Amino acid sequence: MSAPITVREITPAEHLAWLRTQSTVSFLQTPAWGQVKTEWRAESIGWFEGSRLVGAALVLHRPLPRIGRSLAYIPEGPAIDWASPRLLEMLRALRDHLHQGKAFALRIGPPVATHRWRALTIKDGISDSQVSRYDDAVPDAVEPVGENVVELLGRLGFRHLSADDGFTTGQPEYVFRIPLAGRTEADVLSGMNQLWRRNIKKTAKNGVQVRVGDAGDIAAFHRVYVETAERDRFTPRGCSYFEQMYAAMSAEDPDRIRVYLAEHEGDLLAATIYIRVGDHAWYSYGASTAAKRDLQGSTAIQWRMLRDSIAAGASVYDLRGITNTLNTDNPHIGLIRFKVGTGGEAVRLVGEWDLPLNRLLYKAFSLYMNRR
Repeated sequence: MSAPITVREITPAEHLAWLRTQSTVSFLQTPAWGQVKTEWRAESIGWFEGSRLVGAALVLHRPLPRIGRSLAYIPEGPAIDWASPRLLEMLRALRDHLHQGKAFALRIGPPVATHRWRALTIKDGISDSQVSRYDDAVPDAVEPVGENVVELLGRLGFRHLSADDGFTTGQPEYVFRIPLAGRTEADVLSGMNQLWRRNIKKTAKNGVQVRVGDAGDIAAFHRVYVETAERDRFTPRGCSYFEQMYAAMSAEDPDRIRVYLAEHEGDLLAATIYIRVGDHAWYSYGASTAAKRDLQGSTAIQWRMLRDSIAAGASVYDLRGITNTLNTDNPHIGLIRFKVGTGGEAVRLVGEWDLPLNRLLYKAFSLYMNRR
């Protein structure tokens, strides 16, 4: 007879030690991320089968003022075996632990794929007037584990936080990734479209240099990031946020985070924040200047990060979120075409789901969020 599944709080050191036994987890599930999200209270928890640790999660608690209850959020997690025959027990143990800890709701984002669309399928969809969303195109792969997770969450009473464009208030449901397992630089390059290959050659010919910076280069990254925010009309984060992110994540693992800078004759053209956990690498933040755009600084920096990911043994390079659209009239279609040119694939994840633990408080919270 199997030992019961239980959940209890663990130390950040225990959490990190377990994560190091895994091939990868989301960087949003590392103890360091709890130090970045200072407006939340961080808790590391572990799943135990008897005395054996079999899973872990970073829980971010957002308290309700004066009530003593919190929203318990597990972004891109938890890091458990989503194919386990005991998954139902694991989710119930999580629910019970957080309910005892006075959470009024649980929000999770299982890092599990449900559908995949390859680059050629996406290009065909863009050119087909009958296809306006990924969901309108026949996927190249349907993942049974992801399908089972969706069914199980619904059975347990979780509510799917869907959005028409694929984005909710948390993490994206649709992402774009470049598979790297078993591939060489030449193989990845040959999988790109002609425009990408031509621009990569152009950056070398024009003398664009890409270097890995350090903590002292965060300010330079932030200057370019603010310029990008003004140009693209989004609200930028403060420089201190990125300084804290770099400090916390590099202290946890010196190979966890990097800042890349693309330069030409002393001018900074583009800058990015790159993160890697195990065999998964992320293009996390990117920015570029309006000056010398024809030199393709952003292309040069992407190619360097891809090459470094291959050299580090990464199995996937993650370009993060995309909108659920293949409509040529959508303002996001240019970004999708840019990412499709890499030869990667669009991936739909299980998405984010809420489980109300106190229905009255959850309803009040939902009404408040809808009015914001």
